[in-house]
Amino acid sequence: MSTEIETPLVGLHARHGLPLAYRVSDAAELTEQLGVALANLRLDPASQPMRDAVRASLGLDLPLRPNTVTQAGGMTALWLAPDEWLLRADASGETTLAARVEQALTGHWFAVTDQTSGYSVLQVRGPEAANVLNAGCPLDLHPRALTLGQCAQSHFFKADMLLRPLGDRGDAWELIVRRSFADSTARMLMDAMRE
Repeated sequence: MSTEIETPLVGLHARHGLPLAYRVSDAAELTEQLGVALANLRLDPASQPMRDAVRASLGLDLPLRPNTVTQAGGMTALWLAPDEWLLRADASGETTLAARVEQALTGHWFAVTDQTSGYSVLQVRGPEAANVLNAGCPLDLHPRALTLGQCAQSHFFKADMLLRPLGDRGDAWELIVRRSFADSTARMLMDAMRE
């Protein structure tokens, strides 16, 4: 079993390091988050026993309001649809995130799929972070429109992304993008930072 880190941003690492950390000035910094586990979960939100099983397994409640996020420890649940969530863990440990949920929900009707290798997680931080994102994202990123504890599905230029603020001042954002778009998204973010 290889312990080598696999990332679609390997072409950028030679110039900017592993994990990717890119900064033009103090205005904004782009970083790649390695070691993040992701899983897509679908279940009936009206089922209290299933929600209780998820809470017991992950230590957090699933958000039930549209475009909201719940967090506990290193675990995050992001609302995608009335019966769908993206689960995010800072480290997967010995068992995968999806396997943990699958074990907790044994005997129920649900679907959980490991998405760890299908997506990349990027963060943009700094006083100009929202302006960098607005170069290719049509959303209003002012803290009054998209606040801490919320998430939104949108796009950065042509790359679909799941976006969430990491602070309440609009100066820290996380983007979860499909692996196949990660390199081009990172390069477009870097271009926007140079502007």
